[in-house]
Amino acid sequence: MFSLFKRDPLKKLNQAYDHKLEQALFAQRKGDMRAFASLTNEAEMIKKEIEVLETSTQK
Repeated sequence: MFSLFKRDPLKKLNQAYDHKLEQALFAQRKGDMRAFASLTNEAEMIKKEIEVLETSTQK
């Protein structure tokens, strides 16, 4: 019953992933390739966390 009030960690990670990709897009448009690479790397690390959580919930 109380699981109704718990937040979904996958939803939070997906939002963080989307936000990092958006930041990377804006950095690329400004011409800041170092920031773009850094933000893209952070987004990929978040994506790996998402994949780990998805595989653990499927079992």
